[in-house]
Amino acid sequence: FYTYNDFIAATKYYPTFGSTGSLDVQKRELAAYFANVKQETGTLQYIREINRNNVYCDTSRGIPCPAGTKAYYGRGPLQLTWNYNYNAAGKAFNMNLLQNPDQVAQNGVLSWRSSLWFWMQNSNCHAAITQNQGFGATIRAINGGECGKGRETQPAQNRINYYKKFCSQLGVSPGGNLGC
Repeated sequence: FYTYNDFIAATKYYPTFGSTGSLDVQKRELAAYFANVKQETGTLQYIREINRNNVYCDTSRGIPCPAGTKAYYGRGPLQLTWNYNYNAAGKAFNMNLLQNPDQVAQNGVLSWRSSLWFWMQNSNCHAAITQNQGFGATIRAINGGECGKGRETQPAQNRINYYKKFCSQLGVSPGGNLGC
């Protein structure tokens, strides 16, 4: 499902992804993005969240849940979650993801695009890396529940380890502020 060609097609919507700042910053952004993708998808094997019984419907923001209260579980490379995120991404893409959130799990380009939208527009992960806030800020933005009190949880540590490995493979230091 997750293909190189679909990823490249999705990046065309976000020309500043992986191209902002110095070459080292660009490499760190790619490493950070793919470290989070690796953790969220179990090394690109999961398209949909494993536990689909969680309720990710929050109507307090004025966004309904027309697909049902259990329909907004995580999908795609960064596991887009919550009705308000599906609504905002759908508006950005000029499509109704609120009514049919499973489109993110059915179309490879849309799946990658939803993760890049979240990374670039919604979560400030792009800014966290390009403005030297450190990798830990991306963990907090994507899955803050993994941030322990005083020490890293295993999922957060996995992300850090993946990030360090990708940075090493790209020939760049990981920088500071790696943990939550």
